[in-house]
Amino acid sequence: MTLQTRQEIINQSLATAPRSVQFPQGNGRIKSISEIFGQNVFSLKEMEKSLPKPVFKDFVRQIRGNQTLDKVTADAIAHAVKVWALDRGATDFTHWFQPLNDSTAEKHDSFLTLKSTHKDGFEQVQAIDTFSGSQLLQSEPDASSFPSGGMRTTFEARGYTVWDTKSPMFVQEGPHGTTVLYIPSVFISYNGEAMDEKSILLRSSEILAKTAVETLSFIDIVDEDHPRTQHVYTTLGTEQEYFLIDRGLYSLRPDLKIAGRTLLGGLPPRHQQLEDHYFGKMPTRVLAAISECELELAKLGVPIKTRHNEVAPAQFEVAPIFEEAIQAVDHNLLTMDVLHRVAHRHKLKVLFHEKPFRGVNGSGKHCNWSMSTDQGDNLLDPTSTPETNYRFLLFLVAVLKGVQDHGDLLRAAIASASNDHRLGAHEAPPGIISVFLGSHLNEVLDAVEQGRPVNDLAAGTQLQHIRVKGTVLDLKVATLPNIARDLTDRNRTSPFAFTGNKFEFRAVGSKQSPSFPVSVLNSAVTSALQQVNAALKEQKGDKPVCSVEDQLVVIRAFIAKTKAIRFEGDNYSEEWVQEAARRGLPNITKSPDAFSRLLKPENADMLKRLGVFSDAELHSRFHILTEKYAKDIAIEAQTLMTMVTQQVLPAAYGYRRELAESGAAMKTLGIEAVPELKVLNVLSPIVSELQEANDALDELMVRLDKETDTVQLSVVTSEEVVAAMERVREQADKLERLVADKLWPLPKYNELFFNI
Repeated sequence: MTLQTRQEIINQSLATAPRSVQFPQGNGRIKSISEIFGQNVFSLKEMEKSLPKPVFKDFVRQIRGNQTLDKVTADAIAHAVKVWALDRGATDFTHWFQPLNDSTAEKHDSFLTLKSTHKDGFEQVQAIDTFSGSQLLQSEPDASSFPSGGMRTTFEARGYTVWDTKSPMFVQEGPHGTTVLYIPSVFISYNGEAMDEKSILLRSSEILAKTAVETLSFIDIVDEDHPRTQHVYTTLGTEQEYFLIDRGLYSLRPDLKIAGRTLLGGLPPRHQQLEDHYFGKMPTRVLAAISECELELAKLGVPIKTRHNEVAPAQFEVAPIFEEAIQAVDHNLLTMDVLHRVAHRHKLKVLFHEKPFRGVNGSGKHCNWSMSTDQGDNLLDPTSTPETNYRFLLFLVAVLKGVQDHGDLLRAAIASASNDHRLGAHEAPPGIISVFLGSHLNEVLDAVEQGRPVNDLAAGTQLQHIRVKGTVLDLKVATLPNIARDLTDRNRTSPFAFTGNKFEFRAVGSKQSPSFPVSVLNSAVTSALQQVNAALKEQKGDKPVCSVEDQLVVIRAFIAKTKAIRFEGDNYSEEWVQEAARRGLPNITKSPDAFSRLLKPENADMLKRLGVFSDAELHSRFHILTEKYAKDIAIEAQTLMTMVTQQVLPAAYGYRRELAESGAAMKTLGIEAVPELKVLNVLSPIVSELQEANDALDELMVRLDKETDTVQLSVVTSEEVVAAMERVREQADKLERLVADKLWPLPKYNELFFNI
């Protein structure tokens, strides 16, 4: 592979006509998104139309936790969804679940059943489509073939997927114009341990809901106009960042194909430094792909709201409308899957790795999190007077306390070999977990604690509305209207920032499932709410509910306890690193250190006390994360060594030979060969240093192959292998700049960035 190969792929891409997709039409016009939204989802509304009323009522009681799902109801739902799915071309069904590998899993089973009858001594076989309640409720994948952290071994293979009744079933496109019925499920071992992400999310959501309802029971006055809150649920909106590159060029990069990121390569002269890509005009092929993706997702009931260019070249983002967290996680994983499939149709490749290209911004998955009641009230909405919105303040200080008590656990929840490249790189939050509230809320908390009025000047909110003044031009352009200003500014350096009526967990990695970070956040806030509830109960005494003064006593106490976690400044600065250390906030820069915080007694005891993890499940999660970290970097190291040995060094040898032969030929003609010899003298030592660095990395990997302790292996990998790979890359990237372009075997950054 040389320049000619790369150029042929680029030319082929340019010559290929854009993929044309017909948007759904009706009544002589293109249908609106609302008309096609959810058409491939077996929603509650669809279920209500398909089921007898008593059966539907029983199912609703079941999903509210008031009764178990009996066989009659399960069989009725199975029959209804089978008819619905067959009408939409389904030939197979699958239990769709989230194993502990940041992806989804599925096994397709046909609706086909053979019914045998015997007549006159002969067997007669009839093919029919069937789907029973038992098939709907559970299936049995091989539990030993998924990450288990030691909970399952090869000879202990039995595991179960169980339908999550809170997540609606849906159909997706299958081969040859058919569809497949997807049944969102949890995945458990034979002994009932959670072997997936969703089980933990469901548990954390339930205990948070129960605890938050208890909090409200202490403070809410119930009457005809204000009924008692029966349920609280977490809401989530995931901003998904990703890169799109040409699939042909991608196929020439072994590192991207195997490791998901470039292990070699330097920046072109122009990349993101002009700040002209963010919110810029999307390339035609990219816009066509994303638009088709949004169409597919709309049919699946995924409410995509926003699409735009991100900061780096070839980087983009899609973001949905906020939903209940359990469904939002399902929809984020669906979004990633659909983006992957649709990109292929447009000869593109989507990259979800947190840092696929060195030197430009990486990708995150900003998780916007809040809590809402069954009456539609956002518990983190400060309203226009947060200083007297005591319900908001109680939940706010509970979030602060949860993050302060378990910030290192939140750091563990977003740790990975890939996210280590992004965190703290002046494009994403650092390894110190802190909370940004904004000047207004900080002043509110200070004023409430001190028992004084809010200082509008200190809060920066003297003007609730600001006027953007337009300039009167010769064309008589009117002035611009008033716009509302949010109570808080944005702090893009903060890992956990309040953004108006929710918290934005910005440190989550782009390719990881949001389940684990959200589960940990739910758990931390639940633990803090339990402390708040204990304090409220003590203050309430024999009164029906807490008085305003009772609530203020608790709020002030928790404001005082959580000052250390609040930080309004630049999280990238060295001053903050020093200040955080003085406050006692941990600075966790490497994943192996972060993983160890899962088993820290304060964190482990909290997770087990709440029933979110069992002891076995927690240790399993620790071992899975630790082992995956070491394996990820080992795969990168082996890939890097192979690329250097088989591609980079041969290219350098070829160029060195050309220079030597050219110099020798010129010398025989009596011509000075100073330029050729100068390059040759620079090139040769780099080739030698690269060979030595590559050999040293190889020796290190051979030595580590004998290490059986996965915890120690992850530490050594972090400390030694990453540094050894960096030494190899440093020399290889020097060669990329020196070796003739016609000989270089790998697509370069400028080709990957600017050929979409």
